[in-house]
Amino acid sequence: MLQLASNLKRLGTETAFEVLARAAALEAQGKSIINLGIGQPDFKTPPHIVEAAIKALRDGHHGYTPANGILPLREAVAADLHRRHGVEVDPDNVVVVPGGKVTMFFAILMFGEPGAEIMYPDPGFPIYKSVIDYSGAKAVPIVLREDKEFAFSAAEVLAQIGPRTRLIIINSPANPTGGTVPRAEWDKLAEGLARHPGVAILSDEIYSQMLYGGREHVSLLQYPQLRDRVIMLDGWSKTYAMTGWRLGFAVWPEKLAATATRLAVNCHSCVNAPTQFAGMAALTGPQDMVGTMVSAFDERRRVIVSELNQIPGFRCVDPGGAFYAFPNIEGTGKTARDLQNLLLEEAGVATVAGTAFGDYGEGYIRFSYANSVENIREAVKRIKNCL
Repeated sequence: MLQLASNLKRLGTETAFEVLARAAALEAQGKSIINLGIGQPDFKTPPHIVEAAIKALRDGHHGYTPANGILPLREAVAADLHRRHGVEVDPDNVVVVPGGKVTMFFAILMFGEPGAEIMYPDPGFPIYKSVIDYSGAKAVPIVLREDKEFAFSAAEVLAQIGPRTRLIIINSPANPTGGTVPRAEWDKLAEGLARHPGVAILSDEIYSQMLYGGREHVSLLQYPQLRDRVIMLDGWSKTYAMTGWRLGFAVWPEKLAATATRLAVNCHSCVNAPTQFAGMAALTGPQDMVGTMVSAFDERRRVIVSELNQIPGFRCVDPGGAFYAFPNIEGTGKTARDLQNLLLEEAGVATVAGTAFGDYGEGYIRFSYANSVENIREAVKRIKNCL
């Protein structure tokens, strides 16, 4: 009998993909499914980005590239961050990777080991805890609460830091809640972290351009006192509707960039060349599609929150960013997983149970509003009929 490494038993998964597979199976059986489960834009990648990849292939960019990404792309990332956040970034500290999860893996594997503690948001992106557990470190939840619109409390975060804390993971705008953190909390967190110079921070900012209602994005790169220990994760998947291209980046502290690059060499060698040229075109080309997409999401956000709040047993706070609504469903009397399954099997609406995002997700269910207004209204109609 084959004997697998015991640490694989600690590796979790991402339920959204399981729901997607089940929804596809039901569709294959002829059932009508409205997918409000998967977290990806329903827009196509802009044509000029696609053409840049095609041109790169035709121009002969078929070989290996530097493990940390081609220099023109890293320079474009640095220029874009200066434009959006007003920060100076050395292109040598940018590491381009095949998707945001790679940065999560690298950061957690750098700091996670038995005896260490890593803090992560709960409810939060499930891969955080999965990889923390895999590393052997203790996963310490940062509880996000509905009454704070799912923003973290800086005081609570700081109070949880102990002598074994190595890394804190923060995500704003957030998956699955759509929560955003106001600047005042960021200021308090940055001030308090001065007392903990040995703690690194992974700031997941993948939804940084998807904000609503006048909310602002605050990047931890904007705090000079933290630059020597902030790992800022961002990428192209959400902003430019490029989920399938598998392209992301991180800005690493100078002392960690070489280690991240060495991990890249060992893990995937490099990101494929034409995708990097596409990423460069995305950052340096016209940005009007981003505004168009975010405006569409904003309209859908207002529709879905209004509609969900009309379902008996549901209540939904206003999500400030990303493209997720995270209503409280305790009033239905059903667990999150039971409701997820009921809505998929009986109503033909794909959602994801809040417990897929952590223990504190019980009593909630995630809706992705990366779908049309018409489908959102029809989905809510089906849910009402089902319940």
